Amino acid sequence: MGDNILIINPGSTSDEVAFFRGEEQVYHTVVRYASGDLKAFEKKKVTAQFQFRKDLVLKTLEDNRVAAADISAVIGRGGLVRPIPSGTYRVDEKLLKDLRQGVLGDHPSNLGGLIAYEIAQPLGIPAFIADPVVVDELEPLARYSGMPENPRISIFHALNQKRVARLAAAQLGKPYEQCRLIVLHGGGGISVGAHKDGRVVDVNNALDGEGPFTPQRSGGVPVGGLARMCFSGSYSLDDIKLKIKGRGGLAAYVGTADIVDIKKYIRGEGVAEGSGVDPRKVSPAEARECLLAMAYQISKEIASMGAVLEGQMDAIVLTGGIVYDTEIVVPAIRARVGWMAPVLLFPGGDEMQALRDAAAGALNGSSPAKTY
Repeated sequence: MGDNILIINPGSTSDEVAFFRGEEQVYHTVVRYASGDLKAFEKKKVTAQFQFRKDLVLKTLEDNRVAAADISAVIGRGGLVRPIPSGTYRVDEKLLKDLRQGVLGDHPSNLGGLIAYEIAQPLGIPAFIADPVVVDELEPLARYSGMPENPRISIFHALNQKRVARLAAAQLGKPYEQCRLIVLHGGGGISVGAHKDGRVVDVNNALDGEGPFTPQRSGGVPVGGLARMCFSGSYSLDDIKLKIKGRGGLAAYVGTADIVDIKKYIRGEGVAEGSGVDPRKVSPAEARECLLAMAYQISKEIASMGAVLEGQMDAIVLTGGIVYDTEIVVPAIRARVGWMAPVLLFPGGDEMQALRDAAAGALNGSSPAKTY
């Protein structure tokens, strides 16, 4: 039957589903969620979205006339399981348990392996995850936080960062294992990693409050002010968690995490129905300033990783959805960090191809799947 692979990539603000017959991509569907689409689930564990998102995956198969019998394997984006080395992992009972529990946090990526297994199991085919967000290659110094009981941990967009870092290395004409790169993944969450000789030796925790603010996350806020908010009696734990992830960042300042809608508003094209932009709350000039502020914070994070690499970088690599914005965000970042190293752009990344290659390697034995 060959390597016919179904790929599931749940994200904070979108779902991606693709099907490959061998190396040919049969279809690639991206469903982007407006501010209110997931509102019914926002105070629940992400597993409450399981059926909602699984139904979407099954609908893409139906819409594209792919029969279940055609599928050789299913691979999902890895979630917040226990820290593990980079690689491809077969979904088994131990992995399922930790995906359901979200041992390191609650995030839609946890659903990738769960949905993959649910589809694969009755068909008698394997389900995999690859390079989950908890890939941990931090150097010892990067783990210090200033609070011994609260060390820094590695949670980032490992799949796309690793994939794009290898593409950048190829463009530079060097093996990834001999490169020093700073890689930005910019989507609903933002991570900036220092890649040193094939390992991500430092990276901000993109899920839990470190680094720049993002389209929907608050990033590294002033900790004293946050502590006072937590004990003010005005906010519940769920309220604070939503401010950190879900209603923070651009969503808090502008009303939406959708940069496309924000830019339309800035250009004077009005407010798209359901976009969440509130003209009574923010003017077009203020919305533009919010994008520039996000780019400012991203640039500071990139510069800090330059210190990690001791000023020796082959390139700064920008990837993820925000890199499609070559009018405001990308020029603002390039202006602040372009002096450090060449800036390479890979808009959107290529996570679906990365997942396809990982599953194919597991099936043909060139990169055997690991046991969790």
